[in-house]
Amino acid sequence: MTDGIITLDFPSVGATENIILAATLSNNVVYIKNAAMEPEIVDLQNFINKMGGKISGAGTKDIKIIGVEKLETKIEYEIMPDRIEIGTLLCAAAITKGNINIKNVRIEHILPIVYKLEEMGCEITLKEKEIGLISKDRLKACNIKTMPYPGFPTDMQPIIASTLGVAKGTSIIVENIFENRYKYLSELKRMGAKIAIEGRTAIIKGIKRYDCAKVEATDLRGGAALILAGLNANGKTVISNIGYILRGYENIDEKLRKLGANIYLREGE
Repeated sequence: MTDGIITLDFPSVGATENIILAATLSNNVVYIKNAAMEPEIVDLQNFINKMGGKISGAGTKDIKIIGVEKLETKIEYEIMPDRIEIGTLLCAAAITKGNINIKNVRIEHILPIVYKLEEMGCEITLKEKEIGLISKDRLKACNIKTMPYPGFPTDMQPIIASTLGVAKGTSIIVENIFENRYKYLSELKRMGAKIAIEGRTAIIKGIKRYDCAKVEATDLRGGAALILAGLNANGKTVISNIGYILRGYENIDEKLRKLGANIYLREGE
């Protein structure tokens, strides 16, 4: 890689991260314009800089990487809390009329999720590095558009869609980041969801409760959406192809059991 400026047509998280990784040990100076601003980019910068890298600007649209010859590998670093896992657990409480309190939270990272859950009727309390949610009544419909950070995260789209599937009224979701991110909806429909797709838009007419069914995870977040639907459903829901889910959630079954869920993994799945 040579010195230069790389301008992204779209502020892609993956592209931004890969350019940073490639430029870090390049012995050149590389500028990224229109970079993704997600918290994970900042976390990557801080991690590499602790190893001896020279990166600045993460969290803005302009990032500068001064390449170095080598990085120190013997360091200790605490990674940021997983904002999508936090959002998933909040939605799990919302869809089951539950009560949850989560610690070690960076509130500023999850504000778009918080605002929508409040709009849906959830009671939310915020403290320093801590969030509580109480869901008492049937959720209310709302509209969502996924956007690059600090907008509503695309990774939360399937999870919030599953939650809105049992909200009162009609919700509209517009997916502005990834194409073909509605594959999971066919499985959600098997559980009774009333959802129509028009291009990048999903129109959700809320039902009172999901039906139990045998369904298949089509991707990571779509699989999490099916777990939430299963928590709400009356009866036993079986989700296959759970490797997708386990790739992005550590001990998700154990965490949900601690919250009162009747969920377990079958051997070999």
